[in-house]
Amino acid sequence: MTKADIVNEISRNTGIEKVTVQKAVEAFMDTIKDSLVAEKNVYLRGFGSFVIKKRAQKTARNISKNTTIVIPEHNIPAFKPSKVFVSEVKKENKK
Repeated sequence: MTKADIVNEISRNTGIEKVTVQKAVEAFMDTIKDSLVAEKNVYLRGFGSFVIKKRAQKTARNISKNTTIVIPEHNIPAFKPSKVFVSEVKKENKK
């Protein structure tokens, strides 16, 4: 499902114009991105959490040049679904 599909579905279910729904969806995504950039986690009860995970520094190898490089510690965004979300998906897959 793409962002356009989500906008169409919300518009169809609520009767709100697609342009308005698209602005709301864009604003929602921008708010989540801005929060994660500021290292603030986002918790959506019953849906899941958008969190920042810290990756430790590690040593990697460039096989083609046969050299070793150091990848510094860095943050990555991650999504952790809620238990309710996970259980609903598991139920759907069993049908």
